[in-house]
Amino acid sequence: MRLTINAWETRRYPELFRSYKGLFPFKIAATSYIYPDHIVPNVKMLAPHLDEIELLFFESAEKSLPPSPDIDTLAVISQEEALSYNVHLPLDCHLGDPNQNVRDYAVTMIQKIIDLTGMLNPSTYTLHLSLKKGAGHDETAIIEWQKRVGESIERILATGINPKKISVENLEYPFEWAEEIIKRYGLSICLDMGHILINGYNIASYAQKYLEDTTIIHLYGARKAHEHKGLDVLGEDKANSIKEALKGFAGVVSLEVFSFDDLQRSLACLERWV
Repeated sequence: MRLTINAWETRRYPELFRSYKGLFPFKIAATSYIYPDHIVPNVKMLAPHLDEIELLFFESAEKSLPPSPDIDTLAVISQEEALSYNVHLPLDCHLGDPNQNVRDYAVTMIQKIIDLTGMLNPSTYTLHLSLKKGAGHDETAIIEWQKRVGESIERILATGINPKKISVENLEYPFEWAEEIIKRYGLSICLDMGHILINGYNIASYAQKYLEDTTIIHLYGARKAHEHKGLDVLGEDKANSIKEALKGFAGVVSLEVFSFDDLQRSLACLERWV
């Protein structure tokens, strides 16, 4: 039995008026929180219109994870709608924390999520390698952090997951600090354009250096930290930098916004750009 969108759902939420599947030279994705609802209703609404959905697992608490029946439903939708998924791993899993118990918890929860979503065959698992400001950013502190992160990554890879399936996202610190870990363990990259802009880094430089190893790009409009708006808020210079970076990219571009209006405006911008 097909899991089609019923009339009640379409009356409750606005729907994209067209399909963007196969429209761009890259796969176009959006997050699983475009509508103020759970993952499955979001995916049902978006699946006919997009190539991929970014499943958001921002919190690691058991109650925040979808139950197994929901994963089964997502698998059925994937087959019916020719839809793929990527997974954003929890923000509260700190693989480089000085506290061993914190690292153990992070490894355990990431392994649990990988097991839970394995049947969906995600294109990538996006990972934050957070670096706490209070931990110090001198050379010795960074080396120790890299060592702790490396040990945690080794434990995750011991489960047999392909290292390329894990994409490390650039955050507020210089990405060179994570680059050594990525190369050592053969991981891939999630290039977050908003983080590049907000932290004053250069998009062209990042693209030239990292795009070849990038599996997924997070794309949204941002004028200040933690802002995820539509692409229409970007000025011309920033928009042009992003347009240049997207040329030749054939991976996944995820519009990391959290409302229908921001998604709709972002898709319209991409159509004009690409």
